[in-house]
Amino acid sequence: MSCCDESSAFVPDRNVSRRSLLKGAAVASALVPASLGGQHAQAQGKKVTLAFCSQLLCIIPYEVARAGGHFQKHGLEVELVYTRGGNAAMQALVGGAVDYAATALDVAIQAYAKGADIRRFAVTGRLPLFALATAPRTAAQIQSIKDLEGKTVGISALGNADHALLLFLLKQANADAGKVQFATLGVNLLEALRQGQVDAGLVQEPALTLLRQSGARVLVNAMDTADAQKYLGGNYEFMGVAVRAKEFEQRRTEMTAISQGLSDALSALRRMKPEEIAGALPKELTAGMDSTLLGDIVVRYRNSLYPETVGIDRASAQRVAESLRAGGLLQSGADISKLHDTSIGGG
Repeated sequence: MSCCDESSAFVPDRNVSRRSLLKGAAVASALVPASLGGQHAQAQGKKVTLAFCSQLLCIIPYEVARAGGHFQKHGLEVELVYTRGGNAAMQALVGGAVDYAATALDVAIQAYAKGADIRRFAVTGRLPLFALATAPRTAAQIQSIKDLEGKTVGISALGNADHALLLFLLKQANADAGKVQFATLGVNLLEALRQGQVDAGLVQEPALTLLRQSGARVLVNAMDTADAQKYLGGNYEFMGVAVRAKEFEQRRTEMTAISQGLSDALSALRRMKPEEIAGALPKELTAGMDSTLLGDIVVRYRNSLYPETVGIDRASAQRVAESLRAGGLLQSGADISKLHDTSIGGG
């Protein structure tokens, strides 16, 4: 299960959790060339569905691609189907409810290891969207990962990506995971940490920024390139797109268009202003949030979180597999070499 799974993930009905195409006229006019060209005529006008886990920072390249017209430029109308987590998105793909699924790599690896016949062909995230932070009240006493021994640490759920990452970090720090109590609190740990209900936890943005403002200590920020190099050994592949293997060849033109649209969006994302990024996102995901803060957060992390191309980095993917093995979520002999296909996005 992924970073944003709920304890009861589901495969959505094809008429549930869908959002209409963003109008985004201002964003589109700033990012899309005037001429769409004719080189992708084979895919022109084709509509496909892509299930997604609904985690905010993960979805940004996909919403930028759609709001900015980058999918349309390459001849596709991509309908994003928001689900309750990456596991639900993967179930929707394997079950035939959608054409593609975008999930964290840990979801794809575990599904593949259990027999799901899928292929991953494009990547849109190269670092996990987590930081390990203390509660404000425990910032003085917890100064390292090893100090978590004897403490209670909040995670979304056992077996999720944050749990696997924490087990890996504990092992790397020679800390005894058996002396750490895991509290499963769902995806929103912010208030539990601010109120001191747990000693530390794995959080995402904007929770990390708000906790810092409250005096919390950040032990590891996996969204930061320097920390990723120090604690993970380098990039750690995260978000990417998978398809059913039996449909790979017949969907090759579509997959090429999706990859090209996402590549264009990743390039555009590096030039966009904070307000343009916030404006490209669906109001359903940003309701009640400070849009200025959100835009600033994305700008702060965009060069570390999002790759410049959709090509698969096998060394980065291998680090994810190693963390799953360290956490007991992947058997040591599991062969995942055929999960990745580089013939579309490169790598």
